[in-house]
Amino acid sequence: MDNAPNNAATRMAQRFRGFLPVVVDVETGGFNAETDALLEIAVITIGMDNEGFVHPQPAVSAHVDPFPGANIDPRSLEITGIDPSHPFRGALPERAALDHVFAAVRQALRNSDCQRAILVGHNAAFDLGFLNAAVRRTGHKRNPFHPFSSFDTATLGGLAYGQTVLSKAVLAAGLDFDLREAHSAIYDAERTAQLFCRICNRWRELEQYERDTVGLPFA
Repeated sequence: MDNAPNNAATRMAQRFRGFLPVVVDVETGGFNAETDALLEIAVITIGMDNEGFVHPQPAVSAHVDPFPGANIDPRSLEITGIDPSHPFRGALPERAALDHVFAAVRQALRNSDCQRAILVGHNAAFDLGFLNAAVRRTGHKRNPFHPFSSFDTATLGGLAYGQTVLSKAVLAAGLDFDLREAHSAIYDAERTAQLFCRICNRWRELEQYERDTVGLPFA
């Protein structure tokens, strides 16, 4: 039993070429990462058991104060339900919010023997764009994420289930999705993480089947 965590860490480091998948979801004041406010960010690191199956870890999140001069489109707030001026929102400045979520990612990197995080997102370019823009604005020097590579569950969901919309892909994967909870960073990150793990584990099961039935090599 004492060797189990090391075995799992080794498997994770080997599974994605030294990258650790980390699900990221952001809620924003619009679609332009350079001009529109980052309002929420949630990250979920991905763990692995000794059989090579992956699973989501608990979410780490922050409400974020809009940066000075940030644009906030009222239509975006109607979708997310966020009130940036709410007195009990407990929002952090962008730099502090990044420090908070990056600390959890760096700890997961150490635990998994991985070298760098790779963002997993649904339409990942959107989340990565806002993350990178916040890093540039704050001059953050300890960003654990690869600057341009990502895993996109919209693409993976289309491949595995023929569905590219998050709610439809999650339901097609046999998971639950509550539309009333959607468009919060934590909820969308949790469902994206479950979808990513379901697809990865489905592939792992296929590998096991091929190994057991036709004798193909098994990583």
